[in-house]
Amino acid sequence: MSENIFSPGPSKNTVMDANKKIRQVPQNWILLPPGDAALTRRTKAAGDHWIVKEKKGRRNYSKGVWAPKTTIEQIRKDLAAERSTEGFAKRKKAAAKRRIKIQAEYVDDFHGAVITFLDFHPNHTQLARRMASAVTQHATPVGSGTVARTKRIPIEHRAEAAVIAWMRHQTTGYDNMVVQRVKGKRREIRRKLAKRSKKLLSQYRAGEPVSKDCPLQIALTKTA
Repeated sequence: MSENIFSPGPSKNTVMDANKKIRQVPQNWILLPPGDAALTRRTKAAGDHWIVKEKKGRRNYSKGVWAPKTTIEQIRKDLAAERSTEGFAKRKKAAAKRRIKIQAEYVDDFHGAVITFLDFHPNHTQLARRMASAVTQHATPVGSGTVARTKRIPIEHRAEAAVIAWMRHQTTGYDNMVVQRVKGKRREIRRKLAKRSKKLLSQYRAGEPVSKDCPLQIALTKTA
C-alpha cells in the first residue's frame, strides 16, 4: 500500500495504514468524496493528501480524498469558474459525442467477438444472434463492472468470459445456490458450471437439434 493510501478508520476523522495503525486526520483537512474526477485529480496534484480506499471482496472502492480544506475549496472555485464558460460547454459536448461514438463502436466490436466465440452451426444462426445481443446488452454498459469493460485481456477472451458468466446466471441455478464459506468452493462451483455451459454450447456448434426445454432456449425466451 502506498504511503498516502489508507483504509477507513474506526472512528470519525481517522484512517488506518497498511500496518493497521490508526492515524488521526490533520486539522483543517476535509474529506473530498468521489464523483468529480477533475476536482479529485487536481486535489491530488496540489500537494499533501490522503487517499482512502475500502476493500470489498477482490475490489477496492474509493471512499474519497482527505486534503486541506483551503486547497479543496480553492480548486472547487477555480473549476466552477472554468465550467461556467462557453468554451467549456462546447468541449464537454464534444467529449460526450466522442464517448458515445467510442461506446457504440465497442458494443459492435464486442457483439462480433461474442458471435465469433459462439461459432454456432448455421442451423442456429438466429439463436446465436439473439444470444450475442443478450450477452452484449448485459456486459457492455459503461460502469457495469463486468469483464467486458476491462482492457487487461483481449476482446476475444472478454467475450468468452462474458458468455460463460451470462450462462452461469441465466441457465443454471447459481444465483440461488447456498455456497459453503470454504476457500475456493465458489470458484470450484463456477468451474463445474462453466464446463457444463461449454458442453451445451458444443451442441449448438455441432448443429444438433435442441429441445424447447433447453436451459439456453428458456433463458433467451425470458430475456426477450
